[in-house]
Amino acid sequence: MSDSDPPSDADRVREAVERSRSGAPAAGAVVRDRFSADEVFQRIVAAADEEVTSGSRELFFSALAAGFAITITFLLYVSVTATTGGDPVLSALLYPLGFVYIIIGGYQLYTENTLPPVALALERLTSIPTLLRHWLIVLAGNFLGGAIGAAVLTWGGVFSPEATAVALELSHKGVATSGWSLFFKGAFAGLIVAGVVWIVYASRDTISRLVVVYLAFLAIPLGDLFHVVVSFTEMAFLVFAGELAFLVGMVDFVVPVLLGNTIGGIVLVTVVNYFQTSERRLESVRLEGADRQLSIREWALGSLAGRSYVPMIDTAESIVAEDPDEYRVLVPIANPRTETRLVDLACTLASRKESATVHVVHIVQTPDQISREYGAGQRQRIVDESDRLLNDVRETVKGYDVGCETSTVVSQRSFEEIFGIADRERSDLVVMEWGANQLWGAARAERPISELTSRLPCDFLVLKNRGLDASRILLPTAGGPDSDLSAEVARTLRSTVGSELTLLHVVDGPDEREVGEQFLTDWAADHDLDDAALVVDESGDVEGAIAREAAEHTMVLIGATERGLLSRLVSGSLHFSVLHDVDQTVLLAERPSGRPLLTRLFGWR
Repeated sequence: MSDSDPPSDADRVREAVERSRSGAPAAGAVVRDRFSADEVFQRIVAAADEEVTSGSRELFFSALAAGFAITITFLLYVSVTATTGGDPVLSALLYPLGFVYIIIGGYQLYTENTLPPVALALERLTSIPTLLRHWLIVLAGNFLGGAIGAAVLTWGGVFSPEATAVALELSHKGVATSGWSLFFKGAFAGLIVAGVVWIVYASRDTISRLVVVYLAFLAIPLGDLFHVVVSFTEMAFLVFAGELAFLVGMVDFVVPVLLGNTIGGIVLVTVVNYFQTSERRLESVRLEGADRQLSIREWALGSLAGRSYVPMIDTAESIVAEDPDEYRVLVPIANPRTETRLVDLACTLASRKESATVHVVHIVQTPDQISREYGAGQRQRIVDESDRLLNDVRETVKGYDVGCETSTVVSQRSFEEIFGIADRERSDLVVMEWGANQLWGAARAERPISELTSRLPCDFLVLKNRGLDASRILLPTAGGPDSDLSAEVARTLRSTVGSELTLLHVVDGPDEREVGEQFLTDWAADHDLDDAALVVDESGDVEGAIAREAAEHTMVLIGATERGLLSRLVSGSLHFSVLHDVDQTVLLAERPSGRPLLTRLFGWR
């Protein structure tokens, strides 16, 4: 688009989102030189939104980098101590450098970046399992980074003999400290770090943040306090040097400091600062009027009980499925002006049901980075703009004998919101489009995509639109529930638009042809597709067979033949070249499967 081109409708919605984050003060308003407690809290919650919606890989590698940076703190503290003869003030002067790198650089450090999400949990905007997941990933990354750094310091010849002796002495000092002392020293360190978080978000410039971070973390060595990541690095150094057992170091040294840091940061600062803010503290954090919260059950159990996170805007929350026998089709779209054909397909499928409703959700993906100047919200502006764009969608649905619902969701993790809405509304089918510029490109979620898609909330149809001509449909099948879904779609299109159907089954050679023909005949009869043409391919090459037969058809309707097809499609790891090579429209079908309790609760595999 050239500079002179007018902005698109989708661009205007996103622009409205951006304006809602940084609204200017009203004319004549007095501009203070510092933030109020409510405004600081709002900035922290805005940053926490980004934290809890980050993917596991992003969190882990950012935390890994922070663990490396902590090695710098340990290296400099030991080296300066060895050089100055142990002067406590001079030795501590460079101690904060690793923390400065982490905070100014935006890396993930346990007790610093893990405290803002506590504010979301206190407001019941995110669940306890989500918070714990965030903590565990960051802590694991920090520990691994610190361990790698400690290994290099131990065996890489970085320390002089004098520095090595000092490192061992300092590390043994922590291990020799009693558990209760470690806990309370860790609690005071947690208080300092949590205070840094609050003050950093109250600062208006980088220099102020730099000074605050330096002075605050300088207090840790001067006060003989302990930070858990530094303590783990010291413990790892002793383990690699052969002077301490790992389990002893964890139980006697690291765990008491970890508990102290966590409780000190959460109880003494985060909760206290939370309660000093007013009841209007979230007025702009979730845009105007956004007072929704997770239920107590959702807050405690997360995705096991329903939602685990409340998006910035979700007008779909007001939609309640009143008829339990109603067939519900959810259609998530990124651009209401260009995806009306997708809505046509959804309405066609729904129109064959006795009572059906098509719910079209306009999902607006917010940018990955949230400005800390998260200003007064303009929720209605965003909703009104989206509602205007959905007018054409409503007109499309009117042409079918189905109910129509439309809504808008603004979130950083648009793909996961689709699953949440489908689960909450008990949708029977999700119909969405697949492409680089669609919602696949915004497949950001709190849980791994592979885990998210391992238990679908309902049937899924994913369209690769190349004209959407359903006059001649090729349906490859090897049996299974996903092929059953493909058959249902094929029957609907046959009865509504008069599609001609061809069934394809691939066998491994001429010896299996007779068995293949019998399978295909039986399968067609079982699925009321007796009038379909039957093709048995003897090549054993499924992709090649589909590509050859697709040339004579206008649409390929493929059911998932393996668990996780949708997951691999989203992540870009699906090596099924026929989906990209054929020129025809491709419609993928996948049915739900189960997953274990721990996976549903915490996202573990």
